[in-house]
Amino acid sequence: MTSTVLLQAAGNQLTGMVIPMVLIMIVFYFFMIRPQVKKAKDHKKLVEELKIGDKIVTTAGIHGKIVGNNDTTFLIEVEGGTKIRFDKTAISLDATKAAAPKA
Repeated sequence: MTSTVLLQAAGNQLTGMVIPMVLIMIVFYFFMIRPQVKKAKDHKKLVEELKIGDKIVTTAGIHGKIVGNNDTTFLIEVEGGTKIRFDKTAISLDATKAAAPKA
């Protein structure tokens, strides 16, 4: 009888520790992991939709126009005719769409 009471008490303590940990993991997923995955998907879609002639802004703040592309890079023309090659992951904004008026 005594061993049954002790086992029940140990089971309640374990349940009391597991439930809050599971709840913390769920909250962590919805507030941290899920938004980052969504942002990564949106960025990938943005980069895939870019084409030659689009105006862009890089993560470093450089404004330019795409004049060529490769599998992993863009050739960007900045003011003065200078051309710079950037990795596709360095693109932060499609300035062509940002400047277009919204209806």
